[in-house]
Amino acid sequence: MDHIEYAYTSGMSEEEVETRLAEAPTGVLALCDDGDARAIPLAHYYDGERLYFRLGKTEGSEKWEALSTPGTATYVVYDAEPTEGPEELDSWSIHVTGRVRELPPAEHGRFDTAEINEQFAPIRVFDEAIEDIDITIVELDVETLAGRTTTLA
Repeated sequence: MDHIEYAYTSGMSEEEVETRLAEAPTGVLALCDDGDARAIPLAHYYDGERLYFRLGKTEGSEKWEALSTPGTATYVVYDAEPTEGPEELDSWSIHVTGRVRELPPAEHGRFDTAEINEQFAPIRVFDEAIEDIDITIVELDVETLAGRTTTLA
């Protein structure tokens, strides 16, 4: 292993983590359902305190079924630039853990159509009729929030 290249990483400050999470539009939500792992790419919105996802909910949706399972979820946001060597590597990642919950009706007013369009990337539609999609907002109740970034050795 003497010839393997390495890149050193260090923890990001709370401010760096929150800035990157607020600026990045998407990530991957990982869930476990009765021993089966699911990873779902999602658009998110982080307001500095709470982490939200905008979803298209359709009848029989496997994504929605996975989101409805109890347990801790992990959301990962990251970026890595291709480089020639470890001294040029620019990468970072953020891991957020917590439980996913659909916003209760009392909180629906926070996300009207204009707010959804402003805060989230456009929804991706796969073989569904638009009229069959219900837009819903879910929140990841943040339990842990941590980030790492590459550093020069």
